[in-house]
Amino acid sequence: MLPQPLMCAFRGTLKSWRHRAVIKAAFGAFDFGKCRWLSSPTSRAVSDMEEILARVVSPLPTYETKEKSPPPPEANSLEFMHFYRSLDKGDKLDFLARLSRDFGVDHKSVSEFAGKLLHTQLRDLATILQVEDRLRYSLTPRYKQLLNHISRVEGGVKFLVDLRADVLDIVSSKSSESPDLRDLNGTLKSLLSEWFSVGLLKLERITWQSPCEILQKISQYEAVHPVRNWADLKRRVGPYRRCYAFTHAAMPGEPLVVLHVALTEEISDNIQSIVREISILDLEEDVNKVNAAVFYSISSTQTGLQGVELGNYLIKRVVRELQSEFPHLAQFSSLSPIPGFSLWIQGLLSQYRKEGRGLDLLSEQEWQEVEQVTDLTPGTNAIDALRKLITTSEWMRSERLSRFLEPVLMRLCAWYLYGEKRRGYALNPVANFHLQNGATMWRLNWHADTSPKGVTNSCSIMVNYRYFLNETSKNGALYLQKKVITASDQVLGLVSQFQKNSKL
Repeated sequence: MLPQPLMCAFRGTLKSWRHRAVIKAAFGAFDFGKCRWLSSPTSRAVSDMEEILARVVSPLPTYETKEKSPPPPEANSLEFMHFYRSLDKGDKLDFLARLSRDFGVDHKSVSEFAGKLLHTQLRDLATILQVEDRLRYSLTPRYKQLLNHISRVEGGVKFLVDLRADVLDIVSSKSSESPDLRDLNGTLKSLLSEWFSVGLLKLERITWQSPCEILQKISQYEAVHPVRNWADLKRRVGPYRRCYAFTHAAMPGEPLVVLHVALTEEISDNIQSIVREISILDLEEDVNKVNAAVFYSISSTQTGLQGVELGNYLIKRVVRELQSEFPHLAQFSSLSPIPGFSLWIQGLLSQYRKEGRGLDLLSEQEWQEVEQVTDLTPGTNAIDALRKLITTSEWMRSERLSRFLEPVLMRLCAWYLYGEKRRGYALNPVANFHLQNGATMWRLNWHADTSPKGVTNSCSIMVNYRYFLNETSKNGALYLQKKVITASDQVLGLVSQFQKNSKL
């Protein structure tokens, strides 16, 4: 008797041979003279893709029957999911390209309705609205109906979140320049934004008594300050700490975005005081010592939800939650990393070295100090010496070097956060996030993160984005509408020092 796995494989082979297209392809490719198969695995894979898509992607119902058409069988969604998961990365790209290209918008129909709309502009309003509605319906991609039905089967929403993560990877890596794939990404984002609207999300506080699976995922997803061990995780959900997550009924047991909060006497100026290796496990919280809430880590866990607003709503919900627990609490602030700052400096130094404009970045006296503190040998360029100093992080082990670099790096960092823009908004993604939420760029902190990651990414500097609750709406509107950054006197003073000493 054949072993069960072999029997299953044999039955699967027989089943596939029953398909007429496969049989035809097989006999067409059989060379009776040479007695060998000429068909390739690639051609069979393409045939399977075409067959699956033709079977599971139903035609878009006509406008008149769109509300009356029966839903396709659930088996179609399950078959699509199973087949997609079986593909390797290259085949997934091909499969998604075929789905978006061959089962997207009917462009001919759109053109026809657009023409009709132009011809009805002199008709009555009811006619115009009807034609507009028909045009709107014709802009629906054929695959959108399939995506909607997948979301209704068990595990379907999570599947679509992961599917969009694959699409984003393809688009960002430029593995494909297909506009159809970009349109698929837009459709998925639009659907996910509806399904993950804030009203459908549940706020959960994570404690040491939470299910082990949730705690493990909280540890794995922590992207800002990695969790070292279980004791470290226990501290982060223990006394004077809070951990909150948004969850969704369609993805049970899966935190979507996670926020870590430290309850402190004053707004923290370094991360070591929050995640340091000391035990606070047995402490009882003293309400009188809780004067500030510091958001020190926020992590989105699902790549496929990129661009779907979750983090800003989470902060607002957590603020309300903390205010109900501590009515006297009035100070809310982040303690944020500054990813990209070190790379920006290195790029700036390289640019100035190439253009011979070194004196425009630091003052003449500061360049002399660079030569002194680095023991510059004759023939060595001071810009190269400074760049090497920052790149290797050697300065952290020298009080003399650290003292010299502090004013230089602090004003450069202030300009990077405040002055460097992309389309008029802050170049730094963390700054952009908090400024959109209405926070104030409040304080830059030297030696705030002395971990290897903190020194490498941001030269040990961190920044507090302060949430003045009665000003966040106004600040957010100013930033989004007029691209105005609200900043404290400390930050503006550092920006002024940069402008005085440097010429970009």
